[in-house]
Amino acid sequence: MGKGVMSQEYKDKLAYDLGFGEKVEDGNWSDVTTGEVGSMVREAIRRGEQAIVEEAKTNGEVHQNAK
Repeated sequence: MGKGVMSQEYKDKLAYDLGFGEKVEDGNWSDVTTGEVGSMVREAIRRGEQAIVEEAKTNGEVHQNAK
């Protein structure tokens, strides 16, 4: 994954949350499949969007992605 896009800590947390954290415990991501990486990206986007919605609700703002 690209440098500076997500912290290593966040990538590790996502991997564990999605069920393949044991593959990256040693810091080697070569056994992670493209499907797993895709799942990480989708989940990171979902969490980011949710954070935006929650922040907008907290601030009383309407956001285009609010659900």
